[in-house]
Amino acid sequence: MLAILQARCSSSRLPGKVLKPLVGEPMLARHIERLRRSRHISPLLVATSTDVSDDPLAALCLRLDVQCHRGSLDDVLDRFFRAAEPLAPEHLIRLTGDCPLADPEVIDATIAFHLNGGHDYTSNAIQPTFPDGLDVEVFRFACLRDAWNEASLQSEREHVTSFIYRRPERYRIGHYKQADDLSWLRWTVDEPADFAMVQAVYEALYPSNPEFTTTDVLHLLAEHPEIARINADITRNEGYLKSLATDRNVTRLQGNAS
Repeated sequence: MLAILQARCSSSRLPGKVLKPLVGEPMLARHIERLRRSRHISPLLVATSTDVSDDPLAALCLRLDVQCHRGSLDDVLDRFFRAAEPLAPEHLIRLTGDCPLADPEVIDATIAFHLNGGHDYTSNAIQPTFPDGLDVEVFRFACLRDAWNEASLQSEREHVTSFIYRRPERYRIGHYKQADDLSWLRWTVDEPADFAMVQAVYEALYPSNPEFTTTDVLHLLAEHPEIARINADITRNEGYLKSLATDRNVTRLQGNAS
């Protein structure tokens, strides 16, 4: 199944994060290394922007022999849709480049849950039980086309799938969960503290076991809880919450002007 990995270098909170070195390779390279262990991802494609700041990212994809699509910097939905459009798959996977602890087993299990349930859209993060940073979304290309054609809110153009999952009356939404709620753990990289946490995990585990698993990370954090505390005070989904606030401000201004 086609997987599209969104990545860019112009992050406002941690610029260039996807290229920051992680045990000898850019963070994005380590991320892709983990994704390639998935049994169901084929092909893997990176979607980045045409902005000059993303030239090094495109060069990295060339070195890693990973397909790279370049599109709009700000209209992420358009970039993502145009990356998928030439292949027009029935279903596809969305991943983001700030999750270097991505778990191929979680990805494959989410895909299976999506297909077996006959869902239009499936996520393991809207009703989260997995650590923040193991996020997976699987959905029909037809739903992505709907979003591309109809989405008008800024949050819906910046966050590719929000048009879909905010319409449960229109689409069959699946929520993949695990028994233990570990959603309080933060394994994504948006802030310097996030990178410090992930770096500590990699430095502890990667040299002796490059294919370390989520279980290995959990064991490490149980033995060294100070690592989990490095970024424990950062709000989950902060970027999306800011986009929603912008939507509300725009709507209020439009109402005042009418």
